[in-house]
Amino acid sequence: MKRSYVVSKFGGTSMGGRQEMERSAVISMERNSNMVVVSALSGTTDKLIQVAKLASRGLTEDCEKMVFSIKERHQALMNELPKNTRAIKILSNYFDELDLLVQNISLLKELTPKAHDHILSLGERMSSLLFSEVLRNKLQNQTVELLDARSMIKTDSNFGKATPLIEDIAKACKALNDKTVYVTQGFIGSDHDGNTTILGRGGSDYSAALFAEGMNATTLEIWTDVAGIATTDPRLCTSAKIIHEISYAEAGEMAQYGAKILHPATIAPAVRKSIPVFVGSTFEKDLPGTWIRETVENRPAVRAITKRAHQALLTICNPNMLNAYGFMGEIFGMFGKHRISVDCITTSEISIAVTVDNATLDNQKFITDLKGIGQVNVETGYSLISLIGNDLFSRSSLAKSIFNSVDEASIRMMSLGASSYNFNFLVKEEESTTCIQKLHKALIEGHK
Repeated sequence: MKRSYVVSKFGGTSMGGRQEMERSAVISMERNSNMVVVSALSGTTDKLIQVAKLASRGLTEDCEKMVFSIKERHQALMNELPKNTRAIKILSNYFDELDLLVQNISLLKELTPKAHDHILSLGERMSSLLFSEVLRNKLQNQTVELLDARSMIKTDSNFGKATPLIEDIAKACKALNDKTVYVTQGFIGSDHDGNTTILGRGGSDYSAALFAEGMNATTLEIWTDVAGIATTDPRLCTSAKIIHEISYAEAGEMAQYGAKILHPATIAPAVRKSIPVFVGSTFEKDLPGTWIRETVENRPAVRAITKRAHQALLTICNPNMLNAYGFMGEIFGMFGKHRISVDCITTSEISIAVTVDNATLDNQKFITDLKGIGQVNVETGYSLISLIGNDLFSRSSLAKSIFNSVDEASIRMMSLGASSYNFNFLVKEEESTTCIQKLHKALIEGHK
């Protein structure tokens, strides 16, 4: 008989301090978690990024202050726990590792991608050590083991945003003991040379999903600071409601187009193994939360509305491509070369318009390469609003409701037809909140 495996992931706010860790430990025990994946203590990754930048600029004094604050917080937490000489020594080794990395970066005044990934890994490694001690002290009758995710999550060597090697991860997971409760790190892995890699910001959800896939888990749980996936961002629209059940396809679209509660890549491993995903709040554990499943009974036209802020619109035009071929292939090849994802696309015979995150504009080599293909026009100050639902292009009255709701907005671009699960349009950033509120009222709350 197939054994039930539960993989539970706890985010940074769930690792905020001893009280939060105790609460997370109780949840993992109640849910019979076999694998617990944790993020760094809230705010730690941002501090480690700043430490690395300060070190690379030779700002030793500022760097030392921030390193001290990171150490102090983790040491204070360790001091609150029952004394374990081995755990204290491991934490001290992590501190030494941080000091050595900072010294090397400061000496060379250079922050390599490899060093950047290594220094960021320390956040999860320190938090998982502390949490394993909390859980071990509560779970007296079961073996709790601190597992180094780098021995399991094998990736390529694309530092900063490594690609996991699915077959290697599945092979590593076969060695896990089903009698042991494992505590491990999200966000990090290693390449075949043993170098530490990271999966990118927000990658802890993805790590948990990869472990769930590798273990052939029966359930993947994502525990965060909100009580599930909402119909839109409650900070933008106070009438937003928690969705109790949603399909893989809908959740994947929501994550891709701005829903902060899930990493965009999280759904894919769950889909490959048909693993139900639960999203709940560590702070309100008894609320029903959100279940993400392969199929759901209720399939409304519009399930949710998401927003991706800080969007830029790139328009690449080349009149010489009139009635010629290869223009779009050249452009997409350039996006692939620089590993840049596109959110929304519209095309004409001689031009193509795409939306990207504003941060993409910092990649000057990419922009220069695009200019080698055609004239590049850059517009900023936009947000991408996405309606996520079902059979969107077959709902005859939907378009009228949408355009009546946003009739005063300056819509710069629209995209519908590639997927029946989303309808995207680009608006000025300052108009985005009002658009979302009106759309939510008309399409989800059902008001006229």
